[in-house]
Amino acid sequence: MRIAHYDTPEELARCYTLMCELRCKLKSKAQFISQVQRQQKQGYRLSGMEQNGKPVALAGYRLLENFIHGRFCYVDDLVTARTARRQGFGADLLNNLAVVAREYGCSRMVLDTAVSNTQAQAFYQFSSYSACGLHFYRELN
Repeated sequence: MRIAHYDTPEELARCYTLMCELRCKLKSKAQFISQVQRQQKQGYRLSGMEQNGKPVALAGYRLLENFIHGRFCYVDDLVTARTARRQGFGADLLNNLAVVAREYGCSRMVLDTAVSNTQAQAFYQFSSYSACGLHFYRELN
């Protein structure tokens, strides 16, 4: 199956419904497109896999560099449609991103998942990812 890249507002609009399965705070298609466009200015890319012309899996990512990881690919978002899970789409997307990351000189893939999301953790461990730390954050109200 071919990997698609979603860059234009029209292409992004096709991804809204699926991204809502992962990001429940999304309120509208226009909000989603606007936020992706802001994130694109920071290096964000959205890729996916399609069945019958419809996205069934999406991966949002950035190619970054820092002192902890060196050059790395950070996976912001990874979602597979509920109806298409356990068919290898998520693993295929992650493997494709690893190829892209290597081509750009990255030596590591990095992602976060909720501590409570044990299903995702099992998938990432099965996909050869290691849990190496905790991600802390603080709300600024």
